[in-house]
Amino acid sequence: MRTALLLFAAAGAACVSPLNTSHADSSPPPAYALVIHGGAGYPSRDMSPEQYAGLTSGMQGALSAGLASLEGGAPALDVVELVIQILESDSNFNSGVGAVCTANGGHELDASIMDGETLACGAVGGVTTVEHPIALARLVMEETRHVLFVADGAEAFADSLGDRVSRVPNSFFDTERTKASLKALLDRRADESASKTADDSDPNEIKGTVGCVVLDSYGHLAAGTSTGGLTGKSFGRIGDSPIIGAGTYADDETCAISCTGVGEEYIRYAVARDISARMEYLGMGVAEACDVVIHEVLKPGDGGVIGIDRQGNVAMSFNTTGMVRAVGNSQGRFDVGIWEGFEDL
Repeated sequence: MRTALLLFAAAGAACVSPLNTSHADSSPPPAYALVIHGGAGYPSRDMSPEQYAGLTSGMQGALSAGLASLEGGAPALDVVELVIQILESDSNFNSGVGAVCTANGGHELDASIMDGETLACGAVGGVTTVEHPIALARLVMEETRHVLFVADGAEAFADSLGDRVSRVPNSFFDTERTKASLKALLDRRADESASKTADDSDPNEIKGTVGCVVLDSYGHLAAGTSTGGLTGKSFGRIGDSPIIGAGTYADDETCAISCTGVGEEYIRYAVARDISARMEYLGMGVAEACDVVIHEVLKPGDGGVIGIDRQGNVAMSFNTTGMVRAVGNSQGRFDVGIWEGFEDL
């Protein structure tokens, strides 16, 4: 068992690049804080008022619920699961309801969660009938000696838990938006003769993966991520979201991280763990470590990351034009943004 230190030093995570939106001020460090993302990509500033309202109100609702839970003394793991379940129920995002369609028109969902105090973690990949994959990921962590269950194995594990896991038909995750995105993609593929990659979806869309990182009032960190993957993905494809160390990581000694973007790249570079390692071995702050990995290791357009350390310093770095995100803390911070900076909501 690792011993977490209830140690709050002066906060301050300075911007080191124009696309970084890390927060810095001279206030005392927060007793608790959280950051949420709803996907990185190339969202148009001309998006419809309905889409804008859906994304920002979804972030606001999840942030409010997370802050209220932290105010009530909830531990970081509970808050991560709560916030992600809220977003899994929001069709504006690519997780749970609203998950994108695979090439055959179905849905395969991935999620992971990690406890920074103990390094305990759990994940599921390719689930098709679990309403809240993040909840099943936590049960993998707490009820088994394993970390990752996928596809039929994950479904069988859910079966074994009975009514502890909410089950739904795969069509439950359908939305008109995701079906239209798949049709547009398949039409593009039919018109092109070039070989297709794993990510030939609309470059202007937001990936929509959701994630949450939390510092609770006990000084502990936790992180979680949930996704439907890529529109039109091949059967059985798994991205970074359920891979501990790639899409999710938490360690009380360094940081909690959740990623969003082109999953294959995050796996290749073990992005979430790399950020933690740079803090541990090089003495970087969370904002600097996130910026270096996003802007110097990954390629422009690969995506973004959110992070938090045990002093409440936060990072929200991305190398796309936007990343749907929200941040709040016990000092009253409450910000929601899509592009560089935060919107005046």
